[in-house]
Amino acid sequence: MQYLPILEELFRKPPIPYEPAKHSLKAWAMYCLRDRGFKVVYAEKGDFAIEAKGGEKTYFRVTEGEPKLDEGSQVWIVYDSTTKQTRILLPQNEKE
Repeated sequence: MQYLPILEELFRKPPIPYEPAKHSLKAWAMYCLRDRGFKVVYAEKGDFAIEAKGGEKTYFRVTEGEPKLDEGSQVWIVYDSTTKQTRILLPQNEKE
């Protein structure tokens, strides 16, 4: 994934902190991505997608627990509420 370093930096230093009492994890992640200029769109294969200029989509799922990495080809945004850290997990087929 070409913009993985950008995503990792974005969620390491998000524009606003994640506050479960104010917004869902999905809404927060979408806001952070839009704030940095990503085009976030609806997606049937995930929680949302980022659409590139050529129309190609990268699908995302968000979770506060351990993701089920065998589910399709989504990128996972995983929030750890204990450490208040967010990490990005690539699909199994992109790691190889």
